[in-house]
Amino acid sequence: MVEDDLLSRISIDPNICFGKPCINGHRVWVSLILNLLAGGETIESILEAYIGIEREDILACIVFAAKTIKDLYSEDGE
Repeated sequence: MVEDDLLSRISIDPNICFGKPCINGHRVWVSLILNLLAGGETIESILEAYIGIEREDILACIVFAAKTIKDLYSEDGE
């Protein structure tokens, strides 16, 4: 799946979850998923705990974080 397809699974809406990046259609923050992964949770365990999200949603969270950091530390966005 291409980066843009994955990123389309993430939304930022000031009226939902205080404007924090979330998985589309869910009130699951990108930062929550990243913290779970950093804490040693597996993709499978997260999928079991958060019914309705998909593997691609978790991958989208990772891509979103990587792109955010890249954009933050890149002068020209590349």
